[in-house]
Amino acid sequence: MSTREHTPHTPLTRRRFLTATGMLGAGTLLGGCGGGSNAPGSQPEPGGGGATGYEGPSVELAFWNGFTGGDGPVMQDLVDTFNSEHPNITVKMTVMEWADYYNKVPTAVSSGNGPDVGIMHVDSLPTSAARNVIVPLDDVAAALELKAADFADVVWKAGEYDGQRFGIPLDMHPLGFFYNKTVMASAGLDPENPPMDRDSYESALEQLKSAGVKGHWMSPHPFTGSQTLQSLIWQFGGGLFNDDGTEVVWHEDPGVEALTWMVDAIKAGYSPTDVGQDADAIALQNGKAAFNWNGIWNINTLKEVPDLDWGVAPLPNIGGQKAAWAGSHNFVLAKQRTPDENRLKASRVFINWISQQSLAWAKGGQVPARTSVRESPEFQKLPEQSALAEQVDYLRFPPSVPGIGDAFADFDQALNEAVLMTKEPAAALSEAADRANKKLEENRKKYGG
Repeated sequence: MSTREHTPHTPLTRRRFLTATGMLGAGTLLGGCGGGSNAPGSQPEPGGGGATGYEGPSVELAFWNGFTGGDGPVMQDLVDTFNSEHPNITVKMTVMEWADYYNKVPTAVSSGNGPDVGIMHVDSLPTSAARNVIVPLDDVAAALELKAADFADVVWKAGEYDGQRFGIPLDMHPLGFFYNKTVMASAGLDPENPPMDRDSYESALEQLKSAGVKGHWMSPHPFTGSQTLQSLIWQFGGGLFNDDGTEVVWHEDPGVEALTWMVDAIKAGYSPTDVGQDADAIALQNGKAAFNWNGIWNINTLKEVPDLDWGVAPLPNIGGQKAAWAGSHNFVLAKQRTPDENRLKASRVFINWISQQSLAWAKGGQVPARTSVRESPEFQKLPEQSALAEQVDYLRFPPSVPGIGDAFADFDQALNEAVLMTKEPAAALSEAADRANKKLEENRKKYGG
């Protein structure tokens, strides 16, 4: 999700997370692109071909992304291997911070200097499509003979907007349950059997408290508090938005129950008050906490901590329904002033090849979107990644609505107010919903919805 989302070296900050996911000013980042009167899809369709290779004249493709962390070298290695195997296609990768990327792409596209191929987070696709920055990929999917069965169903559907496909999914990066085995054992808990339901989880927190350990540090920050709260709301049977994304529903009973559970953990002494940004993750590493809900990229972070005995599992089911927050990187094709069929076909070959070879990408801290890679024996030999891949059938993404990220600023504010106990959960969520609904209405007018 973030510019350092799977990077063990640089902790995520609130701003890094927001800018990376496109949630920081998502409605304005793409405003500089002059979409004109053209609706999404008005550019000539990319056409067929690409599944079996490229035999045209030599072409050079510009590939832009925001993989500035440890994931960057992994992708560069894949690009280098692709280039060595495709002598008539040269892919040149340009990497920049995600915030810069989302600002630069629309301007570059409008001036005719955009990339051929890009990577976008799945929640940024609708806004980019509505602004006519990226083109539909239905013909690309058909040319590559891609179908829903080739991918995890939830992430395949998430790449669609307004009846058309705009993203080819590369990966999924879900929230997971990380636990410190040493801390668990010191409190008399079985380190090989972490608690996976509400009763056992709360019992474990009570046992940790008796041993002088605050077991689960509740973050008031978007990272990781927001993903935790979103996951809990879905687990309690609720949602963030209605089905078509036109109204907020996070203030309804399941949302209140989910946020109250987080606040009650603080009141019960299972968590410190006023947890700092990233302090929850650091507490797990330092043996100050037993449990931490964090992203899959945390796997590589923990692997670099000397002598740390830890494990990872799917999120515990606190609310009664299995659910977990996730993000996803998608391949996109930028709109071109004058589409070139050779470069379009070469782009399709590149996207398809990377998708098929994404096991190396998984080792960098991802769950492959492609089912054949995810179910391969090689991926199953990655115990931590494959453990979090067990959540694939119940991962959740935001509805495909332009500017949907604007509403999350209010959601994050409600989380902050409640977890810092400056406002009751119900009031915080309700007031945030009122503000967010106004933004959703403004965006419908802005994007013609």
